[in-house]
Amino acid sequence: MLHRVDFFPEEAGHTPKKMLRERPTIHPTCKIIDSQIGSWTALGPNTHFHEVVFGDYSYTAGNVSISYGSVGKFCSIANSTRINPGNHPQWRVTQHHCTYRRAQYGFDTVEDEEFFQWRRDHYCVIGHDVWIGHGAVIMPGVTIGHGAIIGAGAVVTKDAGPYEVVAGIPGKVIKRRFPEHTANQLMEIAWWDWDRKTLEARFREFMDLEAFIEKYHRHTKAL
Repeated sequence: MLHRVDFFPEEAGHTPKKMLRERPTIHPTCKIIDSQIGSWTALGPNTHFHEVVFGDYSYTAGNVSISYGSVGKFCSIANSTRINPGNHPQWRVTQHHCTYRRAQYGFDTVEDEEFFQWRRDHYCVIGHDVWIGHGAVIMPGVTIGHGAIIGAGAVVTKDAGPYEVVAGIPGKVIKRRFPEHTANQLMEIAWWDWDRKTLEARFREFMDLEAFIEKYHRHTKAL
C-alpha cells in the first residue's frame, strides 16, 4: 500500500525560497575561511570555502568545497562539486599529511607553510557564467573559460576554453555551446559586468540570443 506524502516535514511545502539580496545568503552549515563573496550570491548547505573569491550572482547548491580559487559572476555550481581538491607531496618518502601538518602530529611546533604555499600556487580560475554539474571535480591549477559547461561527474585535469562543454574522466571537450564567433561576440559584450540597474532594464532580452548579440555587440563595437 502506498501512502501519499506531499511534504515532509510539513512546513517544507510552505516555505518559499529565500529572496536573494545584495548581501550574500549563506546557509548556517557553511564553513568559510579568508574568502570574499559577491552580491546576490547564495551558498547552499555544507559549502566550504578556503581562500576563495566568489563573484556576484553565483551560487552553490550544497556540499561544495572550493580551496584556493576564484569563481566568476553568474556561475551555477551543482551539489557535491569539488574545486581544487587537496594535493599530497608525492615526491616525499611518505605522502601522508603528517609531513606538512607536522604540529598536529607532534613532529614539530609549526606546520609546513612552504607546502601550503605550493597548494596556493596551483590556483583554480572559473570564468563567468560557468555551469559545473553534480559531483564534478576541477583539479588544482585548472582554468575554466567563460560560459563553459562541466558535465556531472567529470574530472577536469586540463583547462577548458570559453563556451566549451567538457565531460568524462578525464574531462574532454565534447562540443561547444555556440559557434566560436558567437562566443567571441558574447565575451566582447561582457554582459556580466553590467551594473544592477542595467541588468534589470535589459533582463528580458537575455531570452533571445540572436537579437541580444545583434543589439549589444553592435553597441560594443561602436564604443
